Amino acid sequence: MDIINPMEIIKPINLSTKELDETQPLTSIEMGKLWVTYVGNSMSSQILSYFLQHCEDQYIQTLLENGLALSKDFMQRIEGFFKKGNFPIPLGLTEEDVNLGAPRLFEDDFYVHYLKYAAKAGLSLYAVAVPLVMREDIREFFVYCNQCATILLGQINNVLFEKKLIAKPPIIPTPNGNDFIKNQSYLKGFVGGIRPLHALEITHLYDNIENNATSKALLLGFHQTVKDEKIKDLFKRGLDMTEKSVKQYMEKLQIENLPTPSYIDHLVTTSTYPPFSDKIMLFHKVDMFSMKIRSFGNSLAVNGRRDIAMLYGRTLINIGLFVDDGANILIEKGWMESPPKAFDRV
Repeated sequence: MDIINPMEIIKPINLSTKELDETQPLTSIEMGKLWVTYVGNSMSSQILSYFLQHCEDQYIQTLLENGLALSKDFMQRIEGFFKKGNFPIPLGLTEEDVNLGAPRLFEDDFYVHYLKYAAKAGLSLYAVAVPLVMREDIREFFVYCNQCATILLGQINNVLFEKKLIAKPPIIPTPNGNDFIKNQSYLKGFVGGIRPLHALEITHLYDNIENNATSKALLLGFHQTVKDEKIKDLFKRGLDMTEKSVKQYMEKLQIENLPTPSYIDHLVTTSTYPPFSDKIMLFHKVDMFSMKIRSFGNSLAVNGRRDIAMLYGRTLINIGLFVDDGANILIEKGWMESPPKAFDRV
C-alpha cells in the first residue's frame, strides 16, 4: 500500500483565535516540555560529540552526526521560544561535562544500540507533548521532533538489521481467524494451564530486554570510569538490578523458544579514563531510569498475565528507589537544575 499525504484524508480546519496566538505567554505544559527537551538534548549533544571522536564505521558515523545535528537543532529552536518569552535558558549539560580527548570507552557497534535507546526515550517525550500543547507553533515543533526521531530510528533499525547487530524479533503463527477469551484462566501465569504469550506481551518483553541490555552496557562503562565512590556504588546497584531484570525477561521468551536480544557488554572497552564528568553520568542514569518507568507502565497496560505483571511491578519499585537515591546525590552536590515551578503561596 502506498503511503499518502495525511492531508488527503484529513479535512483542514482553519481557525484564527487568540488562544492560538504565538505571542501569548508559555503555559506550564509548554514550559515544562520545552525545558526537559532542552536539558535532555544538551546531554545528548555532549555524549554524541564524544562518540564521534572514536568512530570508524562510516554508516555509524553518519547516524551519530544525524543524532548530534538533531540535538543541536532542537536546542536552537527551543532557545528561540524561550527568548521570545523572556524565559531563562537552562544551563543543562555543557562542554565542561565531556573530555573529547579521552580514550575510546565503547566500540562502534555500541553507538547504534545507544542511539536507539536514546531516540526511543526522546520519541516518548515528544509524543506526550503533542496532544497537551495548545500553542500551534510549539505543537508543530514537537510534531517536527517526533518526525525527526522517527526518521532517525528508521535509519538506526536499518543499520542494526543490515549489520546483524540485533536478533530478529520473534515470529509467531498467523491466527486462523478471530478468537475470544473464554475464561479467567487466560490471566494465569504462575502454575498450571499457563497460556502462551500473546503478541503484545512478547513485544514489550523484547523491547525491555533491548533497552535494558543497552542500559547495562552503558552503566558498565560509567561504573568503571566514575570517580565518586557513592555514585560508583549506585551504578553497581543499577548493574545488578538490570542484570536480574534482563535474565527474568529473557526466561519468559526462552521458555517458549522465542529469540531474545543479546547482551552487549562486550562492546565496552577496558578503559578506566573518564570521558564524562560524574555529573553527566549520574544525570544520564537518573534521567533514563526515570524514562524506564514510562516504558514499564506501557508494558503493564497491555499485559494479560499475572506473573509478568508481578515482574514489572517489582522492577518499577526498584527503579523508583534507584531514581530517588540518584536524585538525592544530584541535589547534595548541587547538580540538579530545577524545572519551572508554580507560584509559592506558602
